[in-house]
Amino acid sequence: MAFTIPLPSPRSPSGGEGVARWYEHELGWATAQEGAGGPVELLTGLRFDALELPAAAGYAVLRRLGGRWPVALAGRRMRLLVAAGAADELPGLLDWLDWGGIALDLVALGAGDRMTAPVPPGWSGSGSPDAVSWLRPPEPGREVEPTLPAMAAVAGGVGAPCLVRLVDAAASECHRVRLLGAYRGQRLASS
Repeated sequence: MAFTIPLPSPRSPSGGEGVARWYEHELGWATAQEGAGGPVELLTGLRFDALELPAAAGYAVLRRLGGRWPVALAGRRMRLLVAAGAADELPGLLDWLDWGGIALDLVALGAGDRMTAPVPPGWSGSGSPDAVSWLRPPEPGREVEPTLPAMAAVAGGVGAPCLVRLVDAAASECHRVRLLGAYRGQRLASS
């Protein structure tokens, strides 16, 4: 009769060093860390850029467009990973789509910017409500670039959403969230 000895689950490397190592070795993404205790940050503009918007708008965009590209959640903010270079395209796209000059809570992180690294998939997080986590994690061992929204003529793999459609949906949903917030504020003030 054979018996097995229960083994504990594998542990995640502790601290930022383990997180940075995971991103660098599993995904090939560049990281940075300010001081020994600071959060690990992912350098944007190299392998990907990110569009940051209110989480409520981000969820609506994901419902509209579907897709399986990586998406991070940081409290009430969402970061949609897009093709490297997309951040430079955002102002021109917003103008072209007639969203230029409208106050939108839509920010692009590109070359020279950083975003806090989400806890790697399957690792235990800090439990903080503002902790950055993956809503749709990247898959280790798979190239992420072909899945990222890009300009259709430049890049993007089969099934990757068009950056123009994504920016239009994001601007529309950011505007909707802003208008709903203003409407709710008026209703509270008049009560």
